[in-house]
Amino acid sequence: MKVRFWGVRGSIPTPGPETVKYGGNTTCIEVRLNDGRIIIIGAGSGIRALGNRLVFEDMKKGPLDIDLFLSHTHWDHIMGFPFFTPIFIPGNKIRVHGPVNIGDEDLEKIVAGQMSYNYFPVKADELAADITYRVLKEESFYLYDDVKITTIILNHPIIDLGYKIEADDAVLVTVYDHEPYRNLFEGSDDDTDDEFDQIARIEGEKSARLNNMRVAKFMRNADLLIHDAQYTNREYLESKIGWGHSPMEYVVYTSVKFGVKKLALFHHDPTRKDEELDKLEKIIKNRVKRVKSSNIEVFFAREGLEISL
Repeated sequence: MKVRFWGVRGSIPTPGPETVKYGGNTTCIEVRLNDGRIIIIGAGSGIRALGNRLVFEDMKKGPLDIDLFLSHTHWDHIMGFPFFTPIFIPGNKIRVHGPVNIGDEDLEKIVAGQMSYNYFPVKADELAADITYRVLKEESFYLYDDVKITTIILNHPIIDLGYKIEADDAVLVTVYDHEPYRNLFEGSDDDTDDEFDQIARIEGEKSARLNNMRVAKFMRNADLLIHDAQYTNREYLESKIGWGHSPMEYVVYTSVKFGVKKLALFHHDPTRKDEELDKLEKIIKNRVKRVKSSNIEVFFAREGLEISL
């Protein structure tokens, strides 16, 4: 299994001279199985360049057969879909998998709705490829006989799925857009709380702890974990609680504790410059070196980086 990053930025594309090294495109990774099968996770702006590469290189061998997984449908994670060249070419097959926020919402309308004439010159019903949509929940299934997919609901303002892909004797886990669970009842004044407030606070702490353990176990022993790490711990505590993203120190701590082998810190804040990411990566790596009980490899994801598992 090979993993290639085509977009690693969060929230909004940030092209320019200050983001050249890590890239300014929003989230998209390509998973290439050993036999050539293609899985894509995320349809952020990075999927445009991936689509062009697939057309000019892979289509020399024939039509494309692709499984595209969406973590959720916030715009930075689907905005590249109308610019994904394979959807315009007859013979290509593209299966889009992902969650919806409300039970009666339609995944196709959400993703293809970007191609209304109000926003785009080509309508979704004019696309030439064979495109199908499958709504996912928290579940486990076999994409093929030898490719197992497991999903988990993450903590984000809308329904958001983490993915575990088990194939080619390797385990890849993605945790896009996730915030550690916390006790929503903490911080109350004990002197004025009644019995129900005290119970709520205790149960809230228990629930947060159990949910954080649930996510940690999901990523346990992953060969590669790609995890949202948009903020530093200081940024998170000062003003980002409730925004649906993780502080990188928490991600590293949990990954070390649960035996992750390689950790790609991902979904970089749109205001973060290359120079800042370089400094943060150095700080994080120095901290990890001091943990003698772990051999984890930690790095910041960047466009064009390819990893073999």
